[in-house]
Amino acid sequence: MDPGDDLSTRVDELMDGLVADLVRLTAIASIAFPGFPPEPVRQAHDLLVDLLRGAGVEHIERLDLPDTAPVIIARVPPPEPGAPTVLLYGHYDVQPPGDASLWLSPPFEPTPVEGGLRARGIADDKANILVHLGVLRAFAGRPPVGLKIVLEGQEEYGSAFDDHPPTDPDRFACDAMVIADLGNIRPGSPTLTTGLRGAAEVVVEVRTLAEPRHSGGFGGAAPDALLALLKALATLHDVHGDVAVEGLRRDEWTGTAFTEDEFRSLAGVEEGVPLIGSGSLGERLWSGPAITVIGIDAPSVDQAASAVVPYARAKLNLRFHPAQDPRQAQALLVTHLESLRPFGIPLTVTPGDTGPGFEPATDGPAYRAARTALREGWGREVSSVASGGSIPLVNGLAEAAPNAEVLLFGAQDSRCNLHAPNERVLFSELRSAVIAEAAFLREYAKGYGSDGDGTGPGGSADPGTASTGSTASTFDGSAAPRTASTGSTASTPGGSPA
Repeated sequence: MDPGDDLSTRVDELMDGLVADLVRLTAIASIAFPGFPPEPVRQAHDLLVDLLRGAGVEHIERLDLPDTAPVIIARVPPPEPGAPTVLLYGHYDVQPPGDASLWLSPPFEPTPVEGGLRARGIADDKANILVHLGVLRAFAGRPPVGLKIVLEGQEEYGSAFDDHPPTDPDRFACDAMVIADLGNIRPGSPTLTTGLRGAAEVVVEVRTLAEPRHSGGFGGAAPDALLALLKALATLHDVHGDVAVEGLRRDEWTGTAFTEDEFRSLAGVEEGVPLIGSGSLGERLWSGPAITVIGIDAPSVDQAASAVVPYARAKLNLRFHPAQDPRQAQALLVTHLESLRPFGIPLTVTPGDTGPGFEPATDGPAYRAARTALREGWGREVSSVASGGSIPLVNGLAEAAPNAEVLLFGAQDSRCNLHAPNERVLFSELRSAVIAEAAFLREYAKGYGSDGDGTGPGGSADPGTASTGSTASTFDGSAAPRTASTGSTASTPGGSPA
């Protein structure tokens, strides 16, 4: 793209083609969960390889890890020595559609809605992949920075790739990265996500009797396991609904947040039912903890017998401050539960999985460029929010490139219904996100190194090198294999190891 061209005009010219390719991609049921056919995942992979080639990308690798859908790693060399390298991330797998009867149209038949399209995975995360492709096309395959494009194929279910980048840091070395798996707090409001809460799971069990006993003959003295469990669970929150586990971090939220009416609508809160907790919604959702009972084992109402319950258990999901250590946060919940003796009955508490939160530094040149770029894309001032959800790979990428600035934005919005029926994306968000990402690359290239010695903040390695990772070959066979030390391979399109 000629630097003198109007970026928005160029993107407008590309929109029909981007939408057509988005339709092609979202028609593929690329669900990388056990029990679903693997062929659509491979089909989506192959389509994206073709689209990247068509956008001018010559260096494309396939990274295969054990029990993991293939990861596409493409690169565009920097246009000149000293130019920065930016990593662009997205994932091409999608959530299962769930109950098909709740969809207004078949989930893998992209269907027009007012201002956009409806399909499973169209917002999470295929529209964001089309943002990356749109940027490549806007620059005619020659962006003002070096690029590393990482498109994952098993993000929703989870895979070995979450922990892979730190084992192969040269392959992911960069000066800044755009994690395009998020979006705006509301349509038309440019938003940078500046925090991800961490997550942990805990199972609590109560066993009191060898077997059920008649509630008429034994109730009132025989210890009821379900009553004991419910009494323990009730201690996790105070009278307002705020988490009452000592030591879990909660800070004041100073960024943008939902209004209560917005949140009630998004959450589907029934009329007349109050929200729980006190303080701002930002604190309750993003900079403070949340504990949810996500499962409970107890007799069902329909199958209930008149008996004292001998055994009950619950699974708890803990979300915690982005900067709190995950094992510390989980241990605080475990300690709280183990200290309880409801009716004198001990609890068995078992810690489960943990995932760290993430809180990027936001005062560097990439963030300055991004704020300018998002204003250009959407024509409004930029908001900062956090996310109660987690993106496990972010921490792995940040560990692999510890000096790189991490930016989280994209073409989603809070009303896109990701992971829910009738997921949709708006064309206006797709267009603005392409303009914003392209403007970010332009602004970052202009400002890179201006605060220092010209080497840039990230000290990125040569994008073509890899030192500790898996073997790799380009799809056209032009690169020599590298020795694998982590058990993964990168291979040619036919699937045979390089």
